[in-house]
Amino acid sequence: MFKKILVALDRSEIGQQVFEEALGLAKLTQASLMLVHVLSPEEDGSPYVPVLSNFDYYPGLSSQSFELYQKQWDTFKNLGIQMLQSFCAQANTAGVSTEFTQNVGNPGRVVCDLAHSYGADLIVMGRRGHSGLMELFLGSVSNYVLHHALCSVHVVHLSVAVKKDGVVKKTTSTLSVN
Repeated sequence: MFKKILVALDRSEIGQQVFEEALGLAKLTQASLMLVHVLSPEEDGSPYVPVLSNFDYYPGLSSQSFELYQKQWDTFKNLGIQMLQSFCAQANTAGVSTEFTQNVGNPGRVVCDLAHSYGADLIVMGRRGHSGLMELFLGSVSNYVLHHALCSVHVVHLSVAVKKDGVVKKTTSTLSVN
């Protein structure tokens, strides 16, 4: 059924569930995995880009801000690589052929382009659950991929169920076949 599965990951709380779901599908179908992390300023934990409007008055501040930003960006990149390496090792231990890549850009476009060039039969990704104004302003990566991918898309949703003693998170899934 599926031979190549592209798994779009970020370092949000749903990333682990997305990986586990993709790994389970790969084991069932004997598919290989391509793990993808897209570095983007919209991702939680990404460093803020310094605003350069008043730096003409304080030239030293400009270089200090850029150096700090560069260090934070390097840390952000390294954390992404570490996440991918960890997931890749888990998949390989489970007997699933896995590779990974980390790219910079618009997450929706990068995921669709990589899925096409990789020859993916399926994209597995999460959905943060933005709605209303948040989705209007930030957009939805999963919505973009659902409408632009040339292969099937499996979206893992993060839903919340309230219990007496607190909040318990669980995942639900949707599969869109193009």
